[in-house]
Amino acid sequence: MPRPPAIALPPAFKRIAWSNLFAQFSEQIALAAAPLAAVLLLSAGPAETGWLQMMQTLPFLLLSIPAGLLVDRASRRSLMVASEMLRAVSLAATLLLLVAGYVTLPLLAVMGFVGAIGTVCYSVAAPALIPAIVPRAQLADANRWLELARSLAYSGGPAIGGAIVAWTGASLAYVAATTLSLLAVVLLAGISEEKTEPRPRRNLLHDLIEGARFLTGHALLRPILVTAIVFNIAWFVLQAVYVAYAITSLEMTATGVGITLGIYGAGMTIGAYAAPALARRLPFGVLITLGPLGGLLAALVMLLTVWFPSGALAGLSFFLFGAGPVLWSIATLTLRQAITPNAMLGRVSAFITTATFGARPIGAALGAIVATRYGVDACLLVATTGFLIQFLVIIASQVPRLRSLPEPA
Repeated sequence: MPRPPAIALPPAFKRIAWSNLFAQFSEQIALAAAPLAAVLLLSAGPAETGWLQMMQTLPFLLLSIPAGLLVDRASRRSLMVASEMLRAVSLAATLLLLVAGYVTLPLLAVMGFVGAIGTVCYSVAAPALIPAIVPRAQLADANRWLELARSLAYSGGPAIGGAIVAWTGASLAYVAATTLSLLAVVLLAGISEEKTEPRPRRNLLHDLIEGARFLTGHALLRPILVTAIVFNIAWFVLQAVYVAYAITSLEMTATGVGITLGIYGAGMTIGAYAAPALARRLPFGVLITLGPLGGLLAALVMLLTVWFPSGALAGLSFFLFGAGPVLWSIATLTLRQAITPNAMLGRVSAFITTATFGARPIGAALGAIVATRYGVDACLLVATTGFLIQFLVIIASQVPRLRSLPEPA
């Protein structure tokens, strides 16, 4: 995976990359501000923040597959513009509720749900649009730049969101998130419509079955799908309770929580920068496997905080959660784009998005239930068990034996 030259990628991709950076920063600031506002303004506990996380991720479970069917029929660029605009509107509405003093936990959850609808459509359309703009030989470079943008947002967004909430309150955090989302809309709107071949009208159910059959029948994509499902359930069991756990059990401030979440993005950034060097030295399948391994090691470190309460250990855990899985994101996205027919990318991306994001409300709900009945420590143990399972799934498959990027199906 060579270092990409500054002018190697098409101008349209550069606009997508900048738009992606602003959208990701907006999302991360808002995701950090919402649970902090719930805890600090509405006195929410671990169970309440868990249900809030569930509502903020539920659209990924409910709407990813319908979005994928739409992506394979509509303009992917126009769909991304409309999706990001919807998210900007939800952020602006949350801001108005905060300023007017009418915000409640249910309203915070509803606005998060609406914003996530936009994020779902954007997340499904983007991977399908990139191969229409970027040559196949440059897909890994393009995906790395997108992951670097996401890494910067994950490192800076939570820290900025936590600091803004701690210093000035949640309202200014939503001002920043709304502004960045609108900038992303402007950049996307400046991209020319992609050229697509005319597609015959087809039965929706047929298309859905065709995409599912391709994904579940592929010897490489199937274990990746299962690993993603288990990883994200375990990840959001942890995410559902982390903010409340960090404040009450680890005695961290809102700024400290934002910093530990930002360390996650720093790990992603370092992992993304290291990806080309690792790709030159490691087989393609081993590069993919580093993601699940990193998740397992990170979960074990977080579990140690039960016996050794420490913000530093929590930060190390989030660093590992970022550094390893970002390699997975780059490599598996490149693999999916390379071996999936373009006309089917929307549906296949939708199923993958359902797995990676749709599993999150399940994990968040599980975290809330376990925290209510057995306490937060039990949540960390459940999450660690999940990360062990996802690692075992991927190493038992054919994926680790891949030497290089395979040819298209």
